[in-house]
Amino acid sequence: MPDHERQVRALKQIIGQPELGCILVLREMDEILGMVNLLFTISTAEGGRVILLEDLIVRREHRGRGLGTMLMEACIAFAKENGISRITLLTDGDNAEAIRFYHKHGFQASPMRPLRLRVES
Repeated sequence: MPDHERQVRALKQIIGQPELGCILVLREMDEILGMVNLLFTISTAEGGRVILLEDLIVRREHRGRGLGTMLMEACIAFAKENGISRITLLTDGDNAEAIRFYHKHGFQASPMRPLRLRVES
């Protein structure tokens, strides 16, 4: 289960340091319907900035209205407008719905395999 305090802390860091990334928010009046979190890094393989799409979330009660597609299209447009050549994301291997969604938007499985090391301070 996600840790709300950690999530808020991380989002505040991104908002406070725009060189780290950006958060695109989809709203209707004062209600947030969804968001996507884009983190910037440099790829030596690409020779410049790339995006790690960290989270794409649509509130459960607003799903099925094309809002996820709107957010994804905004991400891709942002990348094009900013000369960013690659968007990478991770999704759970058993999340068939998300995998279909990402494939629909042109994402393909990568031969790269993610590995993770948790570092305790």
